[in-house]
Amino acid sequence: MTRTHQIHASEPHVVVSHGADFFGEDQHPLTSLTSLAGYAEGCLSQDERGPVVLLLSNPGEGGTMTPGQAAEIAPLLLKLARHRFVRPKESAIAHALAAAAKEAATAAGPWEWRIENA
Repeated sequence: MTRTHQIHASEPHVVVSHGADFFGEDQHPLTSLTSLAGYAEGCLSQDERGPVVLLLSNPGEGGTMTPGQAAEIAPLLLKLARHRFVRPKESAIAHALAAAAKEAATAAGPWEWRIENA
């Protein structure tokens, strides 16, 4: 009988602020964000997918978005979350990102994220 190890190597993840909420942060696996970028390429129109794919495929390059940029991307992330071909796990992540971007845009504060290893 073989046993699987319960301790796994740490995965890099993205820590996303909730916008105006000082202590609010979400953690999403980096692999889930890149998977969501693939869904964005297939589910959004060519005009809409540009900023979403750029954000999701290269989250380490962004770091901070202005309130205007967050206001532009929030409805696109919500549209992606509601698309019928997006799996529930990725849909939940897109919905959480859309809510965080909308909160930042509403509060007129920057929307920030960073990559960490657990």
